[in-house]
Amino acid sequence: MNSKYEILIVGGGAAGFFTAINIAEKNPKLKIAILERGKTVLEKVRISGGGRCNVTHAEFIPKELAKNYPRGEKELLGPFHQFCSGDTIEWFANRGVELKIEDDGRMFPVSDSSQTIIDCFLNEVKRLKIDVLTSQSVQSIYQGNDYWKVETNHETFSCQKLIMTTGSNPKIWEMLEKLGHKIVSPVPSLFTFNIKDNRIKDLMGISAFAKVKVKGSKLEASGPLLITHWGMSGPGILRLSAWGANFLAEKKYQFTIQVNWLHETSFEDALEQLKELKQEHSKKIVSKKSPFDFPNRLWESITIASGIPLDVKWADISKKQLTALANQLTNAEFQVNGKSTFKEEFVTAGGIDLKEINFKTMESKLFPNLYFAGEIVNIDAITGGFNFQNAWTSGFVLANSLG
Repeated sequence: MNSKYEILIVGGGAAGFFTAINIAEKNPKLKIAILERGKTVLEKVRISGGGRCNVTHAEFIPKELAKNYPRGEKELLGPFHQFCSGDTIEWFANRGVELKIEDDGRMFPVSDSSQTIIDCFLNEVKRLKIDVLTSQSVQSIYQGNDYWKVETNHETFSCQKLIMTTGSNPKIWEMLEKLGHKIVSPVPSLFTFNIKDNRIKDLMGISAFAKVKVKGSKLEASGPLLITHWGMSGPGILRLSAWGANFLAEKKYQFTIQVNWLHETSFEDALEQLKELKQEHSKKIVSKKSPFDFPNRLWESITIASGIPLDVKWADISKKQLTALANQLTNAEFQVNGKSTFKEEFVTAGGIDLKEINFKTMESKLFPNLYFAGEIVNIDAITGGFNFQNAWTSGFVLANSLG
């Protein structure tokens, strides 16, 4: 059986639905279908943000927004001028979905439920008469003279324009590679660092604003660092994992990080501060209370690591111990052995080579009438709603170019 469509979208996720809806609104007469390999659609939307769906981020300047993409910063600048976070808010508001901003800039539906976003999309495809076909696993893609043919496990489809929104799907990448597209090998982009170290062994759940560097490289990031059962996580670590995705994969996730618990404070300045504390608090016990902006338990662990017994007073600290303490505060080295996936936010770097895509239209530069949107291309972002914003923007630009 051969089903004919003008537009065929492979991938029933965020990018697929958003693209389909925007195309149909501009071209109501087009026959459009979304093919999804699973039994249900929008699964990643359902689980994202702990089931609340982190729709976008409250960063409204295209240039600043683009800075959150380790891969794609340059390419997304033009598209963000067409469709940015503010446009996302308006798009959903026009369809009865209000978004709210949280303290860290992340944006969620006011309902705090990803089902609100799913319902919005499902209502729109129904209203616009877009066919949504599930359990359709693509087996092959073929280019004809002026059409595309897609074979699934159930039937054969033909279309004038083929849009791929399959995210990080190795099987589809392989098909596109056989077709002639270059695929940048996928590596994990958001992950936490596995660290076994006595200094953090019993500090699970403790967080501090720190600067983290990968020793022997230019990689560094700042932000809240969270100590976990496995080692270290939090925005600072995830930022480092995203920007260092390829480099850390090459190292097979075996490397050393340098943590500055005092963020930008240098070793010399820290030593001066400690000398002042020695004068001011001479009669007080060093390990008892943290003189810095992080928890007492972390401070106690740092003092122990500096060779300072728990009952020693500030007045009795030796020069050597002060130096060791300044070093542990500003340049503590930890050995990383492996990684763990960050919650359900499994994001990969890799995909269609960015040089092979026209970012004014999202069309393949190699094959006319073949388009891409979302994470199928080699674009990824840090956590916080940025990966969804890429899906919305690329879908909008694509739909606009067909309009």
